Amino acid sequence: MPPADNIKLQHILTIVELLSKGARHNFVEVTTTELGKGISRSQQAASKHLLDLENSGYIERVKRGQKFAVRVTDKGYSEIQNLFSSLRTALESAPAAIDFEGSVVSGMGEGAYYMSLDGYRKQFKDKLGYEPYPGTLNIRLTDQIFMNARRELGKHPSIFIDGFSDGTRTYGWVKCYRAIINGGAVDNAAVLVLERTHYDDSMLEVIAPVPIKQAAGIKNGDRVKVQVQLQMP
Repeated sequence: MPPADNIKLQHILTIVELLSKGARHNFVEVTTTELGKGISRSQQAASKHLLDLENSGYIERVKRGQKFAVRVTDKGYSEIQNLFSSLRTALESAPAAIDFEGSVVSGMGEGAYYMSLDGYRKQFKDKLGYEPYPGTLNIRLTDQIFMNARRELGKHPSIFIDGFSDGTRTYGWVKCYRAIINGGAVDNAAVLVLERTHYDDSMLEVIAPVPIKQAAGIKNGDRVKVQVQLQMP
């Protein structure tokens, strides 16, 4: 992106407004009153913007009778295009990992049951490369920033475990995200996002091929850090 001093921040909306009126390839008539309304500024401010942009070579103005017509120059268009590219890259880029922190708590005892179901267990083996130790590690997130991240986690690409039916009842899908516990104390864990759960966004459910509490040397009430890897293999 060009140096920040090439164009003033307050002038960006003015160029965008002109482009929206068709001033990329054509000279369009526009009054400073109209322009001021379009950028939520006064008529005087809009007039000053046009003068500054013209002096900097970002727009051209020609007189048509008692009015002026304006066109955005290649230089002005290039500035907005570069800005758009930078914004798009920033908005579309995905983090490599998301860090969570919370306290270990007792679960509802359902984890061991679900982890033992063949419909899940075989898929975990095929897709994660291991059969999880019966049960889940439950981590209560206390900080809002972590709860917000948990709420958004399911939007990222995942290792997807299909739901199934055993003829009596149906079981929902599971999204898995590879994770590391306490900096590598357990390095092949997975955080689960479940289609059906009794928990809200303050709870993180984690599985691993080993008993996580024992492997990481943690117990209920301990603080634990979980790094979720978002780059799927």
